[in-house]
Amino acid sequence: MTAQAKLDYQNRSDLELAADIARRDPAAVRLVTERNNQRLFRAAWSILKNRDEAEDAVQSAYLNAFAAIGEFAGRSSLSTWLTRIVINEALARARAIKRRRMQLEDNSVSVLDDYREKLMRGSMPVSPEGSIARGEIRQLLEAAIARLPASFRTVFVLREIEQLDVAEVAATLGIPAATVKTRHLRARRRLQLELAPELRGALSGTFPFAGVDCEKLTMRVVAAFCGEASL
Repeated sequence: MTAQAKLDYQNRSDLELAADIARRDPAAVRLVTERNNQRLFRAAWSILKNRDEAEDAVQSAYLNAFAAIGEFAGRSSLSTWLTRIVINEALARARAIKRRRMQLEDNSVSVLDDYREKLMRGSMPVSPEGSIARGEIRQLLEAAIARLPASFRTVFVLREIEQLDVAEVAATLGIPAATVKTRHLRARRRLQLELAPELRGALSGTFPFAGVDCEKLTMRVVAAFCGEASL
């Protein structure tokens, strides 16, 4: 695709892109997935708390959404519409996982408390550039967020990490704006009790889904929806 063609797609409205996708235009599918992969992955993870499951949920949600793209009427942004679909997909998967676990009578509970012990011992260095690597810091943050109640966690990820405004989160989750504000505030307070101050500024780097991972997902969706020949 030429640079000019790509620029033209970048300037198309959500309704125009939806019409392009309905025609199985691979360029439109690629653009929309690249724009939304990070947000949808984070939203799915906030429910499933598993990277592989979240990625699978996003791919499935894309394919279901694109197959029904004619239902998109532009009442919300295309990103909001897709986020609602991936959240529903993730919730369905979470229920299925819970049923499987109950059938197996697996009563084991995975508790991620290693980072709490480090904080309680006061062993955290003053600077994130100290003895703890950036990747480990991210893991500590992700573990702390994973322990938030599910309703708090999804609001927190969309507001704090994806930086959606209150109205967008309310529309995406189908809850009142006041509920979004309350859950966000309570999530922040819980995390503030657990995280050392020097870690709080690292939130933007949590749950990364870019680069090679993002490109692979986009290619799979384009191939599945538009056909291998379009790659």
